[in-house]
Amino acid sequence: MSKLYHGVVNAADKFVPNALRPLWNHAAGPKTVFFWAPVFKWGLVVAGLSDLRRPADQLSISQSASLAATGIIWSRYSLVIIPKNWGLFSVNVFVAGTQVLQLYRAWDFSRKAPKTAA
Repeated sequence: MSKLYHGVVNAADKFVPNALRPLWNHAAGPKTVFFWAPVFKWGLVVAGLSDLRRPADQLSISQSASLAATGIIWSRYSLVIIPKNWGLFSVNVFVAGTQVLQLYRAWDFSRKAPKTAA
């Protein structure tokens, strides 16, 4: 797979405009996993945003809490590694933000829901 990947990257190399060369050749650029992992992680943000339509009583508190914690931890980590990975930082801020919002929705629902006797 590595040979195939490097072949595709080398073939695409000649089509990259000079203005985009700094991004293309950056240590966290499209030639590395440090670029593609955050790109695909935006799927978690999209999923979190689509869950805004889900009724609050159907939200998974443990899932939202773990994704929020992961987003917060990786946001911090992305700024202490070298090179700083701003793509990873931004996606994790949004992952944390959408999940904190889901946690608030679940908490607000449980606060306002009528209490039933067990």
